Amino acid sequence: MVASAFTVAFEGIEARLVEVQCAVAPGLPAFSVVGLPDKAVSEARDRVRAALETMSIALPPNRIVINLAPADLPKEGSHFDLPIALAILAALDVVPRDTVAETVALGELSLDGRLTAVVGALPAAMAAAECDRTLLCPAPCGAEAAWVGATTVIAPPTLAAAIQHLTGQSPLNPAEPGEVTDGPALRDLSDMKGQERAKRALEIAAAGRHHLMMVGTPGSGKSMLAQRLSGILPPLTPAEALETSMIHSLAGLISDGGISRTRPFMEPHHTASMPAIVGGGKGAKPGQISLAHNGVLFMDEFPEFAGIMEQTHHM
Repeated sequence: MVASAFTVAFEGIEARLVEVQCAVAPGLPAFSVVGLPDKAVSEARDRVRAALETMSIALPPNRIVINLAPADLPKEGSHFDLPIALAILAALDVVPRDTVAETVALGELSLDGRLTAVVGALPAAMAAAECDRTLLCPAPCGAEAAWVGATTVIAPPTLAAAIQHLTGQSPLNPAEPGEVTDGPALRDLSDMKGQERAKRALEIAAAGRHHLMMVGTPGSGKSMLAQRLSGILPPLTPAEALETSMIHSLAGLISDGGISRTRPFMEPHHTASMPAIVGGGKGAKPGQISLAHNGVLFMDEFPEFAGIMEQTHHM
């Protein structure tokens, strides 16, 4: 008995399609996950087993093998819980195999079967749209993922609701996009007196999307000018807002499924670590430079960043 479900693995801001294959074969009872899983993916065995037992679905006393393909791609994150559970249920003929194979699923399972929010719903929806599949994600992620618009997003609150939807017993309505948020209040040049030449340079940089270097004595207004740059830039276009939100989605910075059309303003401190500024670390999370995409990156005391920039070039 072999069945497949689909999910995604994240590489930077891109989501790559991953096939979750499940084989139930005779042998001593065992439950193994192969295909370069990290610790969180390996622990999915216990979460899936407990969630199924909550629904009175007992795993058979057989050897269960989960293969995450392609096997050479590292798999990280707890969002593999839901697709692993669906692949097992399809192999046991609890849900239709064809229906599961036409779905891209992601979500973390609680021990009682609830689906909890995960990061990256927006890039996952983009990947589902590219392969013409429906996205199945936790209810808290539905409004965020629905912004893609090119695919159907189903957001069940529990594993039981997902099963009832896939079997046709209780179909769920597609999720609706969240609201457009205003973001933090932006300041512009109207409340700044003097510095006419500096303000003119700021306007030229904003109009032409140029880089800008400001040199002056402490207290001359450099930071005040920089903080007002995003306020004189035009709002994000829909395409830019979606692109920027994909990065913020991977960083877990989207709340209530809403996306903002306000241009981001990032002001990293020169004492911050290299992963915090340029990104990286476990799971390759976006740094301040990536989070400022389509917005403003203000690097105060720029010469102090020399050490971090040198380390970055050596990577």
